[in-house]
Amino acid sequence: VPTLVFDEVDVGIGGGIAEVVGSHLRKLASTQQVICITHLPQVAAQAHQQLQVSKKHGKDSTHIELTELIAEQRIEEIARMLGGVTLTDKTRSHAQEMLEQAQN
Repeated sequence: VPTLVFDEVDVGIGGGIAEVVGSHLRKLASTQQVICITHLPQVAAQAHQQLQVSKKHGKDSTHIELTELIAEQRIEEIARMLGGVTLTDKTRSHAQEMLEQAQN
């Protein structure tokens, strides 16, 4: 399977442009595998599958953890990307709307 990897392809953009970039990445994914590292909810919402990457610091080492996000977890993560530390029902609703729009 052909694979494209984009590491923060969305640096320096935001808003509507980020949504367009996410949409183009989603279209690319219809014919090949696309792996995209992003901090933008507009791009993340377009993904068919979303993984969360986190760093765990131990006493003598650092570990990277990948977690596949499903359903409600995706809403929570997109909301976190949108709203920061404090999440509200409105932020979660906006995240859910973004995910639903991406599926259409």
